[in-house]
Order: sequence, then structure tokens, then C-alpha cells
Amino acid sequence: MAAHPAPAPAEGDPPPAEAGGGACGEGTAGEERAAGTDPETVAARPGEALDLARLEPWLRRRLDGAEGPLRVRQFAGGHANLTYLLSFGEREFVLRRPPLGPLAPSAHDMRREHRILAALWRVWPLAPRSYLLCTDPGVLGADFHILERRHGFVLRATNPEAVAGRPQLGRRIGAAVAEVLAGLHGVDPAAAGLGDLGRAQGFAARQVAGWAKRWQAAADEAAPDAGAIAAWLAADIPAPQAARLVHGDYKLDNLLVARGDPARPVALLDWDMGTLGDPLFDLANLLAYWPQADDGAEGRLAAGGGPTAQPGFPSRAALAQAYAARSGFDLSRFAWYEAFASFRVAVILQQIYIRYLRGQTGDRRFATLAPRIAALIRRSEALAGGG
Repeated sequence: MAAHPAPAPAEGDPPPAEAGGGACGEGTAGEERAAGTDPETVAARPGEALDLARLEPWLRRRLDGAEGPLRVRQFAGGHANLTYLLSFGEREFVLRRPPLGPLAPSAHDMRREHRILAALWRVWPLAPRSYLLCTDPGVLGADFHILERRHGFVLRATNPEAVAGRPQLGRRIGAAVAEVLAGLHGVDPAAAGLGDLGRAQGFAARQVAGWAKRWQAAADEAAPDAGAIAAWLAADIPAPQAARLVHGDYKLDNLLVARGDPARPVALLDWDMGTLGDPLFDLANLLAYWPQADDGAEGRLAAGGGPTAQPGFPSRAALAQAYAARSGFDLSRFAWYEAFASFRVAVILQQIYIRYLRGQTGDRRFATLAPRIAALIRRSEALAGGG
């Protein structure tokens, strides 16, 4: 069976990942139609074009609105999952599939993402709806799903002009980011139909063990030694305060915002690592990608750039406190979570980097990841020393 409008339950923790990627859509509909293209899309990159001879008949048999000529563009953002804009005349959809090449077992789980987004949109408006899941490898060679198109744009290091010289906007964006995450963690998983999405008990221990194992599998000879930080994390795991729906890759560039007001969220993207677990993992992940104004060169390298070091944006500590005030969670052990998050991001990037070194991807953006990976390991060790 190829199409799954009502997916089967997923079990256990989310799969490993190699980075977030893709978007539900960027740019307003009017702007895109006037220009003839979406400003965040490109022609499919070499080797990443969809097999339309197989895909188009599959879509037309199953997807309501798949009428008229099909036009396909690729979203240029993201580093792993491949995301495409499908246009049938005025109707638009998004297709998400895993990256090409060998993947870790269960990685880039489109079945999990579809299951979450086929349910969560009913109770949480920032979740774009997923319509169809394909598990037939004869169509595109991998699982993929079709989801709702939402219009907006993503704040990244590549578009700092969107917030430059607007400190009040930076403050509002920071407040919105904290509010979105606290709101997500306030959702009752059972009410959303996701009460059996994962096993919350033992979540943190499995996360530490899993990411340590992935580091060992992906590390090349030049990679830094992460054994000490992995052992420290495993030895002193905090007790969770609650079990909540965890996004798994919450960060600014997975939040789609309105083009007319970047402090107004439109959708939260990239749910293939979603599960039930300790909500503070999401907050720590957000801060691992959040540079602030007083970061030195090492801090900027570890955080990977981004607009949040500009005037007006809250510091990492202020953002954490805003989340705590909204959610009610205690942050007294938060240094452990931050140390884990930096280690985890280092593993994610190392997984991408080793694919590049092995020739499994030709994306030149990945050629310079090694210094950032090393900086993340050092930051994780520093946070552990202070925790």
C-alpha cells in the first residue's frame, strides 16, 4: 500500500538526523505569481530532481487538487531532507523526502513526520497539515509525504537585512520564539492523538547513548575526541519534570514567519524527529543555534551564525527565562541540557560532514564544517565544567 492518509502509530524515540531542512513555503503568493517563481526556490539541484514520470501519476490518483500542469521547484534552504514546491496551477503543495545516499537506520523519518502533522494541526495551528504519505520505494526510491503549503519566510544568516537596525523587532521575535515553544509544550499529546508517539520514560538516557553511538559511527580520524563529554553526560542525567510533545529540532530557521511581520509565526517546520520526552531538550537545542551580541569568535562559530546577535534580540539566558516564565519549568539543571545540545549538534554536523568526505553528497556547503564541529565540542565541555 503506497498512500497512508491515516498513518500507523510510530513507536519509541525519534530517529537520528543529519540536520533540519526544507520549508512549507517562503514569500507571499502574490509576490511569487508576479515574479513567476518563489524567491526561496531554485531549479532542482544536480542529482536531486524528482522522477516526475513516476511521481505525477501517483499524485494525480491520490491528491485532491492535483489538476492542471505540474510545476516543480526545489527549496534551497536546509541541509539534509529534500523539500520541493509542487504547483498545479493555483494549487500548491510541499513534498518532503530524505536526502540521497546511505542513511542511518530509521533516519529522516517521513512516516513519523506525516503521523505528527496529520494529527497535530487539529489542536495546534502552527503545525502544517500533512495530506499523504508514500512508502512505496518504486515511486521516488524513498518514503515521502505531501503537506500543506504555508506562505512566509525563514530568518537565517543569509537574510540578516530582514531585521537589521530594528531592535524592537528583534525583541518581539525573541518573545515569539519563546511563546511558540512554550505553547507547543502546553499541548496535551493525548488530546492531539499522539499520546503513544514515543516512550517518555528513559528518554534522556536513550538520547545520550544514541547520540554517543552516532558520533562513534560518523567520526573521521581528524574529528575531536568527544569521549569525555559523552561520559559526563551519561553520568549525571537530570530527572525530567514532565513528558511533553518534543519537536526535536526547534530553532529559529525551522520557524516560518510572516513576510510583513517577522515576529508573527506562520508555521513550525521539520517534524521528523518529533516524539514524547523532556521538553527542556527543545529549549537547549534552540539556544545551541542562537548567537548573541557578546559572543566571541568561538561562540559565533559554534552557533553557526544567524541574525540573533543583532541589537534587540534577547540573550540565550533571557530567552530561557522567558520560556521558563511562560511554561513554568525549572531551569536549575539547565547547563546539562545545554551541554548535551551542543554535543548533539556536533554529532549532526559530523554526520553531514562524513557524508561529504565519503562523496555521498557534493554539496560544497559541507566542506567547511570541521572547525564548527570542534567548536561545538569545546562549548559542550565548557558548559559541563560550569554545570
